[in-house]
Amino acid sequence: MLKIYKSMESGPLQELTLKTLEKGAWINIVDPTPYELKVVSNLTEVDPDFLRSALDDEERSHTDIEDDSVMVLTNVAVNRGEDSYDALPLAIIVSEDYIITVCLEETPVMSEFNERTAKLFRTYKKTRFLFQILYKSATFYLRYLRQISKLSDDIENQLRHDMKNSEILRLLELQKGLTYFNAAIRSNGAVLDKLLRMRNNPALTPILKAYEEDEDLLEDVIIENKQAKEMVEMYSKILARMADTFTSIIANNQNLVMKFLAAMTIIIAIPTVVSSFFGMNVPVPFTDDSHGFFYIMMIAFGISITGAYALWKKDMF
Repeated sequence: MLKIYKSMESGPLQELTLKTLEKGAWINIVDPTPYELKVVSNLTEVDPDFLRSALDDEERSHTDIEDDSVMVLTNVAVNRGEDSYDALPLAIIVSEDYIITVCLEETPVMSEFNERTAKLFRTYKKTRFLFQILYKSATFYLRYLRQISKLSDDIENQLRHDMKNSEILRLLELQKGLTYFNAAIRSNGAVLDKLLRMRNNPALTPILKAYEEDEDLLEDVIIENKQAKEMVEMYSKILARMADTFTSIIANNQNLVMKFLAAMTIIIAIPTVVSSFFGMNVPVPFTDDSHGFFYIMMIAFGISITGAYALWKKDMF
């Protein structure tokens, strides 16, 4: 999918086509075909490798610079389901005339830039638009991290009442999502630090024209990313300890069950031993007694009660 927009001076977004492409336009490419990449590369004179960089879902955040364009590849947070989170590469290419975004799928971050929010950004203010995308990405990390915190609390409450495998698997999914977030946020932080250094590079001034308020926005992005980094590290430790705690509880409960079963096995074995003794084919007590069976049962019952009491005193129940 390929969409082209340009902010009008009055505020709304104007949708363009490849034939009516103008300077200052934003080219948004989602899951592109080779033909779309080739056409965009030819029209904008952007390196095709820049356009293809975000099509590898394992690509880590980095920046690349060519003579007439800068590519910032960042990882944005995505929600795959109720408990499943992931990070997806998003390439933002800034040239002298255009800003281009490339991603494998539609993301919540880029969906925030639409007709409804058109007055909050300008496609022709490319550097500020770049920082706004990065800022929105950082805020989504914080939003999803808060969701993960609430989900982990719900899972903890469920596990306190019932140790279900489904809840433990949910906990595993959250841990996996935090691992993806941790790696993405760290690499995003390195990219932001590099952008902070690049703003003073005279050679990039024609491409990345940063004004004072743009620099303030970049600093806000760095602060948000650091906050997300601290939160993901804290939640990762909390979930890891929670998993260890409930693993220990499960193991302890299993030991209690095994101890109870061992005690019951001993008690049940006592009547069997007594009846086996009196069932031998040799003369035994109560052989000729009409009440012998009753006496034997009383003996077995008495020994069992005594054994059960002894085991109870040893906390086997």
